[in-house]
Amino acid sequence: MEQKILIIDDEESIRFTLKTFLSEPGYRVETADDYFHALEWISAVHPDLIFADILLGEHNGIDLLREIKRRGLLCPVVMITGHPNIDTAAEAVRLGAFDYLPKPVKKAAVLKVAWMALKHKSLIDEKERSDKEKERYRKHLQAVFRSVKDVIITVDTDMRIVDANDAVESVCGALPAEIVGKPFFELPMDCLRACAVPLKETLTTHRVIREHRIECHSPGRSKQVIDISISPLLDEDARIGGAVLVLRDLTRMDLLERELDARSRHHGIIGRSRKMQTLYRLLEDLAGSDTTVLITGESGTGKELVARALHYGGLRAGKPMVSVNCSALSENLLESELFGHVKGAFTGAVGSRVGGIEAAAGETRFVDEIGEVSPAIQIKLLRVLQEKTFERVGDGRPVKVELRFITATNRDLMEKIREGRFREDLYYRLKVFEIALPPLRERLEDIPLLVNHFLERFNEMTGKSVRGVTDEVLRAFMGYRWPGNIRELEHAVEHAFVLCHEAVITLDHIPSEIGRPLEAKQDASAANSALSRQELLAGLEKTGWNKARAARMLGMIPQTIYCPIRKYNITDSN
Repeated sequence: MEQKILIIDDEESIRFTLKTFLSEPGYRVETADDYFHALEWISAVHPDLIFADILLGEHNGIDLLREIKRRGLLCPVVMITGHPNIDTAAEAVRLGAFDYLPKPVKKAAVLKVAWMALKHKSLIDEKERSDKEKERYRKHLQAVFRSVKDVIITVDTDMRIVDANDAVESVCGALPAEIVGKPFFELPMDCLRACAVPLKETLTTHRVIREHRIECHSPGRSKQVIDISISPLLDEDARIGGAVLVLRDLTRMDLLERELDARSRHHGIIGRSRKMQTLYRLLEDLAGSDTTVLITGESGTGKELVARALHYGGLRAGKPMVSVNCSALSENLLESELFGHVKGAFTGAVGSRVGGIEAAAGETRFVDEIGEVSPAIQIKLLRVLQEKTFERVGDGRPVKVELRFITATNRDLMEKIREGRFREDLYYRLKVFEIALPPLRERLEDIPLLVNHFLERFNEMTGKSVRGVTDEVLRAFMGYRWPGNIRELEHAVEHAFVLCHEAVITLDHIPSEIGRPLEAKQDASAANSALSRQELLAGLEKTGWNKARAARMLGMIPQTIYCPIRKYNITDSN
């Protein structure tokens, strides 16, 4: 960058001489003949160096120095005079003059002092840039300090507080101004300073401490559970200059965990509502029994989870639980899956196969969606329950078996009995004891616990650090009907994890039918209205009349497929 020099002198010959000397090395040189012209040039040009005569008519070079100092300008000034004296020189130096040259000026002296002054100016500019950058960085750090909810405290090697953010008041009960500059053990706080021990350890060993949990006890304040992380502050030579202490208040989360562990969890089932407490007591009552249990409830309420709780809390907990979903298999495949077959029993049976009931001998057999089984399989299941025997497909020899049966359905079996589609005797054999699971809309108070559980699971699965959901999301969750129940809630949180790249899930991250239910209903209604009977029937037939799969294939929300089914009076017999 071109360096600019301003020459101020009332003698034209001096101005000409100095300009000639200084233009030769390539400096840009401007001249002024008095004090006022000089100030105009200074304002317009912002020179890097000024040569000024000590005498400038009504004003002098000392006045110019005072004005430059008042304006806070950093350019060096070299004073020139034909009558030097000690007092003038001293005053010029006191006001910041870089040097003092006597007349007549010599070329070598002018060029030398110009080079030195401009070098000095470059150093001043570099320092100013560095200072501005440091100030900008300091303000940035202060902004970060103010915005972070965790407490951040820095200390020197003597454990004296160097800095602290505003969050220290809410956690430690003291203002930053009250603790900065004070030794750690003399802080105006009534706590036991449990964080002082690990802090001292880091300063001594230079070891990083992460997620060390402590309890804070202060008079007049509730007990706090605090998560501590401490890192040493090392310079480029690995010498320690202090440490940074980060405190995170986990009191609310700890309370939630304690509630969850104490009375809100049973064999992986989560909930603290009254209905869930009743369920836990039922599961405990059944723990020492081999009773056949029928689990009923809407899709997504956790029937298989309850079945596992019955098994692993029961007499057969040391053995596996074998599961089969009746709605996922055709009749022939389901029959083979349950009872097995012998070689040649049907086309494709190139070898014998042991069925799930025989394989589960001495164990627990969980049959999900029992309401979907055909009448032929119903008869075989009834025989297993009554006589403890069955026959493999293609084999007339009875096989003895002893196992526990747990079944589940989301259908109204009594209605199917009235329709002649389910055997009443089988129903009562299956329903020795019935557990009816409540839909999520009847246990809304469990939603925060479930959301927290899913957050922990998906954080671990994805490696993210999503801390929670906004109040708006929680209100949307609490106001939604949840036709898909807990499974739908889990999928909603998983959906949010895909879209969320921040610390908190917002309305923009959750499915639209939950965050904007009215708009979603209007969209679903419009989609349903546009669907023809033929298209709906084709979708149902392609998916074996699995309504949820058909809805997804047709681009519908699963629970909305029932509206057009009723509209077109479609039944499975169609």
